[in-house]
Amino acid sequence: MLIKDIIKVIEFTAPLQLQESYDNSGLLTGHPLNEANGALITLDVTEAVIDEAIGKGLNLIIAHHPVIFKALKRINGNNEVERCVIKAIRHDIALYAAHTNLDNVSQGVNAMLCSKLGIGKTKILSPVQGVLRKLVVFVPENYANQVRQAMFDAGAGQIGNYDSCSFNLSGDGTFRAGEGTLPFVGEKGVLHTEKETRIETIIPSYLESKVMNAVFSAHPYEEVAWDSYALTNQAPVFGAGMIGLLEKEMHETEFLNKVKDILGSACIKYSPLTGKKVRKIAVCGGSGNFLIADAMRTGADVFLTGELKYHDYFLAEGKILLVEAGHFETEQFTKELLYQVVKEKFPTFALQISSINTNPVNCL
Repeated sequence: MLIKDIIKVIEFTAPLQLQESYDNSGLLTGHPLNEANGALITLDVTEAVIDEAIGKGLNLIIAHHPVIFKALKRINGNNEVERCVIKAIRHDIALYAAHTNLDNVSQGVNAMLCSKLGIGKTKILSPVQGVLRKLVVFVPENYANQVRQAMFDAGAGQIGNYDSCSFNLSGDGTFRAGEGTLPFVGEKGVLHTEKETRIETIIPSYLESKVMNAVFSAHPYEEVAWDSYALTNQAPVFGAGMIGLLEKEMHETEFLNKVKDILGSACIKYSPLTGKKVRKIAVCGGSGNFLIADAMRTGADVFLTGELKYHDYFLAEGKILLVEAGHFETEQFTKELLYQVVKEKFPTFALQISSINTNPVNCL
């Protein structure tokens, strides 16, 4: 099993192109063509986690948080990040991180958090824009089905929970083959008219090269006519946070106690109680204060996240219950998620979840 095979499975669920501009997800140390004899899954990479991997003979660590986040100007071992990098390289351990790309997918970090808290009927809280493209391909009518299917098989045509979405229009295509060509139909030097189908579909931008390679393989023409347009549509399956419904309404304090119990939080911070029962819950694992306005706009009764700033609490104004449950606590189930993603594809691969508690925050 090569390291790149493991990475491919993770990035199928959480494409690197979906990470935020400030992030540093991906393979941080090690070579993708190296053999992976096993992997250790963790939320954070620490020296203790690397020692655990060494002790278990595992040469790949899969983390949520990238240990190399800010630029390293020197690697002298003067802090834990530098020491982790040195130790990983010295022991030939590859370090891989799936961070905001795993946050920004509908089956990612926040979906796992919602599942644990019993929040159903979920959808992305703040869908991203600028990810989608309209792809148009012109193909002879008799080959439209095979080209269209090749596009769908490569990931085109997904709109929400619908797949194989396309629009098709018949028309006349014209062309004249020049010298040095091998036309599929028509003759060199003669203007030719062919009945063609215009296939329109939608793709996330990161799949464009994959889909077009599928088109080129399935299309009979020597030169394929195609267009690609950037769209401003929101992508409902990509974005930050998640919102959904509890099975039934509950009192605010009942919900807070449920959160504390399920997440194992030593301390739950929250804004003044609104005095209303709650059911519509918005969440964002980790640091999610940038989504408070979105949670309020969508009519959430509660916005639960890992970290809030002091002045964030003033934004509630009795309209919403803001809950701060801990960065580690709201993202801890990411380890389980990554385990499931890899294990489903490679059930016999040596995969373990780290036994090290990497939470650096303590409460009295």
